[in-house]
Amino acid sequence: MSVHRPPVATIREDAARNLVLLDLLVTPSAMRTEFRGRDPWRHGYVLRVAAKATEGAANAELLRFLARRLDLPASSIRIVAGHRSRRKTVGISGLSRERIEERLGLREL
Repeated sequence: MSVHRPPVATIREDAARNLVLLDLLVTPSAMRTEFRGRDPWRHGYVLRVAAKATEGAANAELLRFLARRLDLPASSIRIVAGHRSRRKTVGISGLSRERIEERLGLREL
């Protein structure tokens, strides 16, 4: 018997921590860092990262990429879950959910 679970939002607000949370599925060692769409089954945006997953290089590139695209200081973006996993949740402060979606182009994905 299968139990239906409602989908979890891939981008949501956490009022308690004053963050916007973004769920990502990260693929390291890509040719370039870019969004590649949204995976509705795993509830996350697919992001290819142009860095190897060794000694935190892919995580550092992920944070640099988001800071650049969002025009925010690196201190406003942090990984809140999945430091050692391809499935990550990133917390972003300083922008609304709508502005993040707009600057990252997530509405088109």
